[in-house]
Amino acid sequence: MELSIINTFTEQDFSGNPAAVCFLSDEKESSWMQIVAKEINLPTTAFIGFLNGEYHLRWFTPSTEIPICGHGTLASSFFLWEKGFVDKDKSITFHTKSGVLKARLINGWVQLQFPAIIEENVVAPELLIKALGVEPVYVGKSRLDYLVEVESEEIVRNLNPNIDLIAQLPVRGVIVTSLSNANEFDFVSRFFSPAQGIIEDYVNGSSHCCLGPYWKNKLHKTDFTAYQASERGGIIKVKVLDDTIFLSGKSITFFEGKLTV
Repeated sequence: MELSIINTFTEQDFSGNPAAVCFLSDEKESSWMQIVAKEINLPTTAFIGFLNGEYHLRWFTPSTEIPICGHGTLASSFFLWEKGFVDKDKSITFHTKSGVLKARLINGWVQLQFPAIIEENVVAPELLIKALGVEPVYVGKSRLDYLVEVESEEIVRNLNPNIDLIAQLPVRGVIVTSLSNANEFDFVSRFFSPAQGIIEDYVNGSSHCCLGPYWKNKLHKTDFTAYQASERGGIIKVKVLDDTIFLSGKSITFFEGKLTV
């Protein structure tokens, strides 16, 4: 089985969000996929299956299967185009546990199509405020995460949250965001998800399915260039069209090999 490690939302080595992509030669049990993901020990390992003429995609962190993964989908799409399984002028459709996901290659950018994730204003739980150690400008909650806007990019970058407290919150994770200081970016963010076994996700696609609609309502625009200000960092283009989010990023292959088990 072919295995690649691909850095996503970046064009540079040792940056962006790494994902392993395994192209399955036959059907495998979920328990096998979980063991492999734990052994590879990257934020996400994506498993591509080809069944009855259709691509099927699943994502695993080292500790659990996750319902949706932006950077794992981006890496999987890039893998199929780079390896020649799909012509670069053809789109890719993945069948997943979160429904059908589509990808296109546009001028070197992999564009993914996801459903929007809408948050609603909530009263900030004391545990959340204590975990972050900062006073929020706004707190919202989606079906997956808390979204917290803070006053400045400096606060986002310098944030050192209490991960043990975040793990006690009844959500997948916490998104922290602000307007960007840089002209080339509209907003910045970071994403913490100990519930998925990820202390901080380097660059997270699905969080931008919530960030896009949020900043659309605040800035009254539909197209954004965002920066995820993690240790590795990454650039995401976000387009909001009704209840659909288009996420675009670049990728670079770091490693290619064979899985022998």
